[in-house]
Amino acid sequence: MPSASAKYRPYSTIDMSDRTWPAKTILQPPVWCSVDLRDGNQALVDPMGQEKKERFFRLLKAMNFKEIEIGFPSASQTDFDFTRWCVEKGEAADDVSLQVLVQCRPELIARTFESLEGAKRPIVHFYNSTSELQRRVVFAKDREGIRRIATDAAKLIVDTAAKAGGDYRFEYSPESFSGTELDFAVEICNAVAEIVRPTPENKLIVNLPATVEMSTPNVHADHIEWMCRNLDNRENLVVSLHPHNDRGTAVAATELGLLAGADRVEGTLFGNGERTGNVDIVTLALNLFTQGIDPGLDISDINAIKDVYEYCNKLEIPERHPYVGELVYTAFSGSHQDAINKGMKAKAVANSPFWEVPYLPIDPKDVGRSYEAIIRINSQSGKGGIAYVLQADYGLNLPRNLQIEFRESIQKVTDEEGVEMPAKRIHERFMADYVDQPAGRLAYVEHITKAGSERGSRTVEATIRDGNRDVVIEGRGTGAIDGFIDALSRHLGVEMTVADYSEHSLQRGSNAKAIAYMEIEHPGGRAFGAGIDQNATTSSLRAIVAAANRVIGLGSAG
Repeated sequence: MPSASAKYRPYSTIDMSDRTWPAKTILQPPVWCSVDLRDGNQALVDPMGQEKKERFFRLLKAMNFKEIEIGFPSASQTDFDFTRWCVEKGEAADDVSLQVLVQCRPELIARTFESLEGAKRPIVHFYNSTSELQRRVVFAKDREGIRRIATDAAKLIVDTAAKAGGDYRFEYSPESFSGTELDFAVEICNAVAEIVRPTPENKLIVNLPATVEMSTPNVHADHIEWMCRNLDNRENLVVSLHPHNDRGTAVAATELGLLAGADRVEGTLFGNGERTGNVDIVTLALNLFTQGIDPGLDISDINAIKDVYEYCNKLEIPERHPYVGELVYTAFSGSHQDAINKGMKAKAVANSPFWEVPYLPIDPKDVGRSYEAIIRINSQSGKGGIAYVLQADYGLNLPRNLQIEFRESIQKVTDEEGVEMPAKRIHERFMADYVDQPAGRLAYVEHITKAGSERGSRTVEATIRDGNRDVVIEGRGTGAIDGFIDALSRHLGVEMTVADYSEHSLQRGSNAKAIAYMEIEHPGGRAFGAGIDQNATTSSLRAIVAAANRVIGLGSAG
């Protein structure tokens, strides 16, 4: 790489020691304007055709956008035709403004008004480039020449709107604002506003685009606050932001710009746009949502929004994209999984309306996602993650010691295979190892319990399958579990006792099955088993047999 200081110059800042934006808080959403159908569309390798544009437009309406930039009707017949469709057949509500973009050229302005005939309160968005670099390199004009382009266009647009008789709104952008000297930016905006003569009822939108993101977000915020202070008749203006993401900080720049006094944001769904994209309105809106502020947009089915976006744009959203990516609500790390598992349980117990779960800043269900993919298992996963998957998907509440043992079994597989282990396979592994045991030597068949010869004792007579034959065993104890484990110990010639025991229902209702977890202590250590049955006692005896099979597998029986 070349010397940075020899090739690049730092972005200029302003002396603003009395800035107020750092002490402010965003308390309400801005006005949102989607520019997907214009700025987003022009950045696509294969721009949307009519059918896809119509589908995207319907999506934006369903999401409750009140301002939608639909195209550049003077630039192509395709955009002109789509503008006419939006006006005539788009069925936009009365409170939705269609916005179109136009350069400051008379013939293009005339064509633009032609495209909007019959529209309800449309926004005519006119612009010209104002940056020092473009003045010098592209237009070869001084400040006065650039200012005249804007003011001449403003006069023509106001006059044309008056003749057309419609209820038009106006927006002006000093395009490449991020590269424009602030004194010139405010000068040209004030000059345009003087011609448009906005009122509190019909404000002029002054859009300040970071056409190319060139500074840190705090510097951008300083520039926005400076503009808000120095624009004439600020009460009659809507200050709008149009950030791009060249430095990867468009969301932060927008949020700080709102703190600095901006009222409105132009952006795209998921940040589509030229180069590195426009600011992502979905991320901005959900950032507000997670701070307790209703963003005014309906993002309750984010997967449906994603599907339309990917179909229309032929773009895939990355797995780690905020709020919408496939893996953003997923934890593989063992410690993260354990914290999420405990957080979900604590929330259920607390019954609080507030969402407080570690590592999950938003409840996935709020955007139409499920809890199924919150925890996924690979070699980095811990016992808490595995336990959560089994509990969330299959209703199994494994005791802590069993969690630890089963985690080692799963980790061995994931280490060997080097891939994620889906919940279905984890469940199948648990059932095969601890419940069904298709290769197990022993299997429970039936039992009866009778009063013992001594007071308080019980005799258990049970039938088990041992290999290929049924065997009747008998034992004594204080109850069915004690008597059965005594009988099984005698049969196997291995001393076994219950170290820990728990059970819970798997479903609700009279036909619900129960699962029992049994931790058996034997001379070689401890072993676990689980049993499922409609009868709680029978599920416990099945669990003892399953544990005994693992004892045999550990080599404690001859």
